[in-house]
Amino acid sequence: IFYIVMLKGAYKMKVLMFNGSPKVKGCTYTALNEMAKTLNEEGIETEIMHVGAHPQGSCMGCCGCSETGECVYGGEVVEAAKKLKDVDAVVFGSPVHYASVSGNMMGFMHRLAWSAGKDLKYKPAAMVVSARRAGTTTALDEIAKVPEFLSMPLINGNYWPMVHGNTPEDVLKDEEGLQIVRNIARNMAWILKCIDFGKKNGIEHPVEEPKIKTNFIR
Repeated sequence: IFYIVMLKGAYKMKVLMFNGSPKVKGCTYTALNEMAKTLNEEGIETEIMHVGAHPQGSCMGCCGCSETGECVYGGEVVEAAKKLKDVDAVVFGSPVHYASVSGNMMGFMHRLAWSAGKDLKYKPAAMVVSARRAGTTTALDEIAKVPEFLSMPLINGNYWPMVHGNTPEDVLKDEEGLQIVRNIARNMAWILKCIDFGKKNGIEHPVEEPKIKTNFIR
């Protein structure tokens, strides 16, 4: 028992969680907080960063970040990019707006992925969406595009990562939804510990082949 306690105490990893809701402590936060509590129980630090309160705008494809090292439009994207350097995994959380992630979250994710993709790459990711009723699976499909593009292992639970409710109090009554996010948190803790163990024993992430770009007319 003593060995297990010491082993858990040896991990000093951190997960950065992005709250894409306009509300600081609404339904999305409630789901993320449930996940954070479980990660904390596993000895992993967490931070919930609110990114949904201010207009984020979309990536303009200006490539300014390739010259400056950060998104030239500033804001939460630049702040998040700095935080990414010191975290081991991320969670993307968003409310469902019109069967989609929130507009602010979409813009934030696209700008972050383009300007700070190097610091997202290979880090495990998870996601969760909150909805009053429907539109959850299409929103999840949108979020998944970023981890899929950046070789980020996508951590799952025992069902699609969603909670339902019109208020935080409603979400707290969604027993299945909260159980799903707890399972995701435990799976993420497990993967992070496996990765950490591998690094300590000389196992690094794969070496990526040079990018090949093709299109459909040649």
